[in-house]
This record gives sequence, C-alpha cells and structure tokens, in this order.
Amino acid sequence: MRVFKFGGASVKDAAGIRNVHDLLEQVGYEDVLLVVSAMGKTTNALEVVIKDYFDKSPALKASVQEVKKYHNEIIMDLFEDEKQEVFGAVNKLFGDLEYFLENNKSPNYNFVYDQVVSYGELISTSILAHYMNFKAIDTQWIDVRNFIKTNANYRDAEVDWEATQNNISKNIKRKKLNITQGFLGSDDNNFTTTLGREGSDYTAAIFAYCLNAESVTIWKDVPGVMNADPRYFENASLLNQISYREAIELAFYGATVIHPKTLQPLQKKEIPLYVKSFINPLLKGTSVSKGTALEPYLPCFIVKRNQLLISLSSIDFSFIMEEHISEIFSLFHQYKLKVNLIQNSAISFSVCVEDKFDNFKEMNTILSKKFKVDFTENVTLYTIRHFNDTAAETVENGKKVILKQVSKETMQIITSEN
Repeated sequence: MRVFKFGGASVKDAAGIRNVHDLLEQVGYEDVLLVVSAMGKTTNALEVVIKDYFDKSPALKASVQEVKKYHNEIIMDLFEDEKQEVFGAVNKLFGDLEYFLENNKSPNYNFVYDQVVSYGELISTSILAHYMNFKAIDTQWIDVRNFIKTNANYRDAEVDWEATQNNISKNIKRKKLNITQGFLGSDDNNFTTTLGREGSDYTAAIFAYCLNAESVTIWKDVPGVMNADPRYFENASLLNQISYREAIELAFYGATVIHPKTLQPLQKKEIPLYVKSFINPLLKGTSVSKGTALEPYLPCFIVKRNQLLISLSSIDFSFIMEEHISEIFSLFHQYKLKVNLIQNSAISFSVCVEDKFDNFKEMNTILSKKFKVDFTENVTLYTIRHFNDTAAETVENGKKVILKQVSKETMQIITSEN
C-alpha cells in the first residue's frame, strides 16, 4: 500500500479537489490511503470560533456560519445536484459541531480546541471521499479516531502504538482508495485529540508504519524539499535526495516541509518518503531514504520567527550548576516551552524558546525567585546546516546578531532586525 498526504493548500477549493482526482488518475489510486488536512485556512477559522466561544461573543454564530459558507460554496461547485449525499453528510457534521458548542461543559481550552478544530479534517475528507465516489473511484471514508489511539494530552497527544497498530492492521481494507483525516486521534474515552500543529504528516507515517507501506508521498505546492524557504531566501534550490538522518536533523531545527515526528517511524522500517508537487505530479521531487546524506550538497537554511531569548544568571554570582539546569528544564517542560538553542557559561544560561501556549509570563514569576531573568521577545533564529562563510554572510547582512553558536555541521544565529 502507498500512503499519500495532502495538506490544506492542495484541497483549498473545488479546483484543488478536482486536481487531487486528476493526480490520482495519473499516479494510480488502487491500494492507496490518503491522509488529508482541513481545507485551506479552515483550522485558523475554527480557532476564531473557539475564541468567540470562550469570549461568549455574539459573533460565535457568525464565525461558525463563515466556515459553513466556505465549505458549502466548494460543494456547490463540485456537485450541481443538491440531492447528492455529500450535502447531508456535511450538514450533519456542522450540526454535531453546533451541538458541542451549545452543550459542552468543560472549561479546558485544550480539550475544547481539539473537539472543535477536528471538524476541519472531518469535513474536508467527507467532501473529497464523496467526490471520488461521484467520479466512479471506489472510495472508503475512514474516521481516523477509530484507528489512532492516544493519551489525553490535548493539542499534543502521544500515540498508543500497540492499540493503534492493532486497529490499523486489522481493519484497513486494501485494493481500494481509502481516505482519512490527518492530525487527529482519540483517547480512551473516545474524545478527539490532536497530534500537534502540522501533525498530518505524522498521521501518514503512523499509517505507513502500521501497514508496512511501500512508500509515503507528501504532496506540496513546491517541487520538493528546498535548501531554504523561498519566502525568505532568493535562489532556493531543490534537494533531490536526503538521508533519514539528515532529514531528522533538518526537522529538529524546524524545517517545515517535514514534521519532526514523521521520520522516526519511517526510518525504523526503511519506508521511503517522497515530497512531490501536486501541481506537477510526474516530476521526481525529493526522496528521503537510507543513503546519500544530501544531494546536491548545499547549505540548508531554516528560519524560526517570533522566538523568545531568555538569559538567566544567578542572583549571587554563583555558578549555574547541574541542579539549576535540571530545575530550569523541568519548568520548560511543565509550561510547554520548546527549547531551540542552549548556551551556557559559568554564571549564566541562555535559551531560545518557542512559547506556543503563551506560558512564559507565568513561568517567569517562578524563575525570578531564584534567578536574574532577562528576555528579548520576537527574535529570529536562523539555523544553517553545512554552513560556509557565504551562507553566514547571507543571514547576518543587515541584521543585529544577538547570539551565535557554531558546531561542526551547524551554525545557529539569533538576530533582531535593525
């Protein structure tokens, strides 16, 4: 079985849905499982719904209606006959969403978040599956929550691999097109969980691992994995081949083409990963597999914006010892701050972190009792793999460099714009 993953950009409108159909006609769809994200910016729109819900805003109904209108316009473009089953299926999903918003009693933001945003994937895959059947492709729609089981760590759930393996290996029907949702799972109480933002890639890897798949292909709006984000760097180049190890390094430092958790299960079974263009599906794209580390061999640039640089020093000028560092990292874990760079000296300790859940202010109250805390918000972290002098100059030109760290293969530079 081959596993294909389509992100939100590939199914953002009716033309995108038609393109997925045409792509499958070109590359084949028998014994294929599609993992599909929410359409376009639907997750962002549902985050507005969640905000209105917690704010008890009168705009709540309007924000839900906006999401409904967006999807209904796509359906109307794809299906002229309103008697098609897709209309009832999607209306039922929106009815379930509205019922939850009216009857939920939990004040837990992360729990509510997962229950609400999941409708983006459920609706997009329902529309896509109905369209494939409409186009005479025998398609099975699968609710991923019945297959991927997790703990109850909402918004960043961990997979129960034993239960998930058992569900997938026994219940996926081969020799047809299967369509399921990325990003989602469910806990022991069958409440919806999510695997972290951009977790659809990870979903594809989970299914591939459990099915011993032939390959995974991530279909993007770019030709493959580039050595830099074209939005930030001119003359970005396509990487034809990356080893698992190199791809894991790039993902660790924040490369956004491949989700950080995606690669480990694929490497364990040496399942090749391809990153290809849904615009030109017959182009070769990028292969991630066992073998050549990087081809062509070029500096690779990774940019992480809106970072927080924290500098800690002891109040009495004593050394920052192991027990202090252990305590600091325990707080980072507790408050869910992701550490992207570490630099320490005898009496100071600096970290560049990502405060995705806006928890630093609360954590700082605790840190300040034991340490002198300085911090700089909205810095940018550049990572250059296989750096050279020209690559470093490209990053540093016109910027204020706050911190630089160099190892054998990697240079990291924290800057603020002048």
